[in-house]
Amino acid sequence: MQILSVLVGLICAVLFVIGLIPGLGWLQWAVLAGCVLGIIFGSFCQRKIGLTINISVALCAALRLFLGGGIL
Repeated sequence: MQILSVLVGLICAVLFVIGLIPGLGWLQWAVLAGCVLGIIFGSFCQRKIGLTINISVALCAALRLFLGGGIL
């Protein structure tokens, strides 16, 4: 579960960086959905590195969506 959570977090982080390109803000919705999945996987592990990665990416994606109005 830990490896799966970290893997999902890293994939979401890469998609987050791609979603920073103007016009691709809609990609942040997919990042948030993936991060929720990673948070669920990471919450069952003893080491919380995957949970930390997913929460930080989700917060950054949510801030990006808030600043862009949810679409941009």
